[in-house]
Amino acid sequence: MKLEIGFGTTPQIVELPDKNVDGILYPNEVTVATTGAEEVNRSLSHPIGTRSLEEIVKGKERIVIVTSDITRPMPSHVVLPQLLERMYAAGVKPESITIVFALGSHRTQTEEEKLHLVGESVYRQVRCVDSSEFDFVHMGTTPGGTPVDICRPVAEADCRICLGNIEYHYFAGYSGGAKAIMPGVSTRAAIQANHSRMVRPDACAGKLEGNSLRKDLEDALVCCPVDFIVNVVLDETKQIVYSVCGDIITAHRAGCRFLDRFYRKEISRKADIVLVSQGGAPKDLNLYQTQKALENGKYAVKENGIIVLVGSCREGMGERVFEEWMLGADRPSDLIKRIETDFQLGGHKAAAIAMVLEHAKVFLVSHMEEEFVRNIFMTPFSSVQEAVDQAFEELGAEASVLIMPFGGSTLPVVGDT
Repeated sequence: MKLEIGFGTTPQIVELPDKNVDGILYPNEVTVATTGAEEVNRSLSHPIGTRSLEEIVKGKERIVIVTSDITRPMPSHVVLPQLLERMYAAGVKPESITIVFALGSHRTQTEEEKLHLVGESVYRQVRCVDSSEFDFVHMGTTPGGTPVDICRPVAEADCRICLGNIEYHYFAGYSGGAKAIMPGVSTRAAIQANHSRMVRPDACAGKLEGNSLRKDLEDALVCCPVDFIVNVVLDETKQIVYSVCGDIITAHRAGCRFLDRFYRKEISRKADIVLVSQGGAPKDLNLYQTQKALENGKYAVKENGIIVLVGSCREGMGERVFEEWMLGADRPSDLIKRIETDFQLGGHKAAAIAMVLEHAKVFLVSHMEEEFVRNIFMTPFSSVQEAVDQAFEELGAEASVLIMPFGGSTLPVVGDT
């Protein structure tokens, strides 16, 4: 069979024997009545667990809308016009609104990138800023000891609205919801305190209840309450297929249930070779983001198998500490030992990769230099076909293959769970 695999802005074609392919993990077939802006409007008319948006914003003068940065596929340019139209109808003035891009630990953005994210009309109407442009306000501490330090415009707002897209997250369970606040607009120290829980067995993809890390970041909402959310689920073409609005917990949970119907994939067995891609740009901009596909791919690969990880990584590693940890270790096990006693944001991604490398080889198809890739314990390739051919060479002509074209969004689950 021939298959197109997302790689930056230019997909690659790979050919492999049909008999070896156990399955291609595309999203499940789910029928939806509306999509895109129409679906956002539907959900805005039916908020879950809150009053209407118009009632919530009426009379407010310092409204912040927290949304995702350039590393996320969140279609803010689709959602924001629908949101703003209703806010204006409720009497809110454009000058009372600030859009804050939640950078977390990510790099600052150019003005061109901000304009691209929200669209020219919104960019001209409303103030758009990065969360990193401001100092932070200490708003309290979670019961777990995480400081709730929030960027000033969000901390001082009289109304907080959070946008996001929902997909699987390798230790927070799911993206979206409270993640817009923690880590979205929090300090590095606050993020580190929360993310140190990633080494716990209960912090894993697809798990909310009983996930101690998720509980801690949602506990932060007691100190920094959110009035309203708009969270969306995207299909493989990055089109909105489901939208939830309203309460940051109740509405988010409804979105997670839909995501499971769409992207949770049951498999009968693990495979010798897992071919996994983030799906192309913008999700494979750097290895920091592409790692999400690797993390989901690990659930599908056999012990001592091979994961062919496909991501252009044209911006390299994507985070300074992540790069320093990967390059500074003599072997993957060093990273796992280090994270147990010296948790650092960025280092957590390195440790997560190391935990995969303990059980499988990783062939990385990217734009990064070959020697550099070898120095971070992976085998470099520029072609998906070459990587797959080499995997068969090492594991034999009968090796089984599972293909995950949208690995960051697809969660394989073995058996009936």
